[in-house]
Amino acid sequence: MERKITSVAALMGIIAIILGAFGAHALKKQLSVEQLSAFETGVKYQMYHALFLLFLGMNTYLNEKVKKTVFQLVVFGVFFFSGSIYLLTTKPILGVDFKFIGIVTPIGGVLLLLGWSLLFWNIWKKKT
Repeated sequence: MERKITSVAALMGIIAIILGAFGAHALKKQLSVEQLSAFETGVKYQMYHALFLLFLGMNTYLNEKVKKTVFQLVVFGVFFFSGSIYLLTTKPILGVDFKFIGIVTPIGGVLLLLGWSLLFWNIWKKKT
């Protein structure tokens, strides 16, 4: 499980760097300041959680079931949160209005909160 988690973390980090550079250079002329700021928020949260997954993958304190559940919550959370922001903000470029997926963004946020909360709970309740 550790190899899978750290591999996904690395891939998520790579994609965040690519999207960050894309946003800073290619999208700068295409999007409004507000849209670009929202896009950057998606990139930041994706990178934060790539680092989170690196920590999770290297953690020897948690059992495999907890790691797997936290991993799934974070991956789906990033996909829904950051992914929906990417689609919503790039409407001028893609020509498609993704307003209908706006509800997905807070669902992704809740999944991320659940992942962090599960990690906290399992560390807190663990006996030393």
